[in-house]
Amino acid sequence: MIRKIVVSILCIVLCAASACLADTKPNILFVMSDDHTSQAIGAYGGRLAALNPTPTIDSIAAEGMVMENAFCQNAICTPSRACIMTGQSSAVNGCPTLQDELPADRQYLALELKKAGYQTAVIGKWHLHAKPAAFDYYKVLPGQGRYFDPIFYETGATGVNKYRKKVYEDSVMMTGHSSDCIADSALDWFKEKRDPKKPFYLSLHFKAPHDYFEYAPRYEKYLADVTIPEPENMRDRKNNGSIATRGYKDELVSYIGTSVGRRNTRRNYSQAEGHGAWAKTLDQSRSDEQIMGDTYQIYLKAYLRCVKGVDDNLKRVIDYLKAEGLYDNTIIIYTGDQGFYLGEHDYIDKRWAYEESMRMPFIVRYPKSVKVGRSDAMVENIDYAPTLLDFAGVNTPDYMQGRSFKGVLETGKESADSKQSAYYHYWMHMASHDNPGHIAIRTKRYKLILFYGAPMDADQPQTPPGWELYDLKSDPTEDNNVYDNPEYAGVIETLKEQLRTRRAELGEDDPKFPFNKVINDFWDYGSEERARAIEISHRYRKERE
Repeated sequence: MIRKIVVSILCIVLCAASACLADTKPNILFVMSDDHTSQAIGAYGGRLAALNPTPTIDSIAAEGMVMENAFCQNAICTPSRACIMTGQSSAVNGCPTLQDELPADRQYLALELKKAGYQTAVIGKWHLHAKPAAFDYYKVLPGQGRYFDPIFYETGATGVNKYRKKVYEDSVMMTGHSSDCIADSALDWFKEKRDPKKPFYLSLHFKAPHDYFEYAPRYEKYLADVTIPEPENMRDRKNNGSIATRGYKDELVSYIGTSVGRRNTRRNYSQAEGHGAWAKTLDQSRSDEQIMGDTYQIYLKAYLRCVKGVDDNLKRVIDYLKAEGLYDNTIIIYTGDQGFYLGEHDYIDKRWAYEESMRMPFIVRYPKSVKVGRSDAMVENIDYAPTLLDFAGVNTPDYMQGRSFKGVLETGKESADSKQSAYYHYWMHMASHDNPGHIAIRTKRYKLILFYGAPMDADQPQTPPGWELYDLKSDPTEDNNVYDNPEYAGVIETLKEQLRTRRAELGEDDPKFPFNKVINDFWDYGSEERARAIEISHRYRKERE
């Protein structure tokens, strides 16, 4: 009898403790849309804001903090997601490319939140290859996943699904558009699987608006009669770039950086193959200038229709939180896994260290402590995990390289130890979208980039190395590379020292990476290095002809 009483008391104490935990710790909803760039979010302004593609996201921004200087360290899906999950650079977390996987024992953010008493779940696009077994529950797309009738790996599923020649075990298939299916799955988790006695952490990851922008049919008429404004530097690339991105006297402009129009002869959005049915509707007899305009309109409308689908589905989830009384006790974060090019400088995709690609949207709403406003504090995606853990009452683990910026979110002010720069490294030299390997450092005023132009396993450059410097105060759209302007010599010296320091801090300068020899060889960019870069440019042109 006494034993039963003791057990009953323990149960009551444990239940009370769980209820207290759920009441005191904030819930966390981390929403990330693939390739959703800040230029396509109304709250960030710009040429597309008047089209109002994101009223739901804008409403969150109006009641929270908009981070204006949030940056990824590597603007591509798998590396960026690994940085977010681990709080570590690509050099340390082992995921610098699209092919790398993040095993369960290194899915640190989920592991740490579970230890802090959170119920954890991830739904949607995961793209870290190993299943997210560190989460209590997962329902994720294999790889990129499909836009329509998607297959999901799901915790506890025993079904087998086939698509083309691939077999997906322990999976389920849903009918409809992926954005709808992902929101449906989130609502199902809230209604059927969430434990109300615990605070929750839900990573809700939409596949859209990832290329190739397959939107739900109901959006076919959205923006149909609208002419989307072009970026001013799409047709005139001005003085953006260098020998590294354009070749000597522009001899490589057809080979480096995929394009909206026909500039890149291998891959551009006017081609029918691989870019969706819309390209087949283009009159290929039209001039290059006409084709660029036609393609841009089709490209942007398809992209923004995907964005609209994300925003509408996010509203469904927000409406549920409001109806259930969870809205104001939930930290709501909206971000993309990197930026994305919408025609600026006649580029498509991401990967570049330039602003449109490196910059991430990052919006936080939590009325209990997050200040309403905007901040230009410098933050990186390796800082996201430490910040979320800080809100959960967990100190940043020693193995994480990022820093919490919870204080910035709560006060709107930077502290003495706030970051003064963001680091960048694109490793996948000339893969898929013809971007050379490069490193960069970005401060509030300047951006310094070294295109070293070598594959990961090579200690010699394949494309011409070159440096670029942009004064973002006078040139926010990076239209004028001023690296060779003698007035900036002192700035370059200072930035190179900062770049060297950050690389050491992040483990990026490890000699085990062969390309670091190239970086060292072209660090001092004198007449000898420039002459060598010209030779490499000529050689690469001949190889491509």
